[in-house]
Amino acid sequence: MKVEMDLYNDWIETVKEIFRGSGAPLPQGWSAEEVGREYYLQTSPSEEEAEERRKANEQRLTDMQRTLMDNMETVVVPDIREKTGYGGSHFRFRWIYSQGEHIVEECSQYRIPLGPSPE
Repeated sequence: MKVEMDLYNDWIETVKEIFRGSGAPLPQGWSAEEVGREYYLQTSPSEEEAEERRKANEQRLTDMQRTLMDNMETVVVPDIREKTGYGGSHFRFRWIYSQGEHIVEECSQYRIPLGPSPE
């Protein structure tokens, strides 16, 4: 079984796209930390709070990814197979924002809604 997943990087790429779409693209070469901090600076009263929020979001997405990986063979894959009929052995999970946060498995179109975004 092959599993591709980097939920935090998916979030970072979405943030970059938001800034590009707003007409204020972020500088090339910025680290994930710089991108995340800049995102939270838009709605935080201080750089310290923006950094705290960035770290909390990174931890949240890292924890979600770990939980999915820890339960991949026993819970996630059987649920994907049952709900979608997907029989393949390649799984590509992506974090997306589309009327709320979701994790989508692209090969099967399996979707995990995460509820309202914390931000």
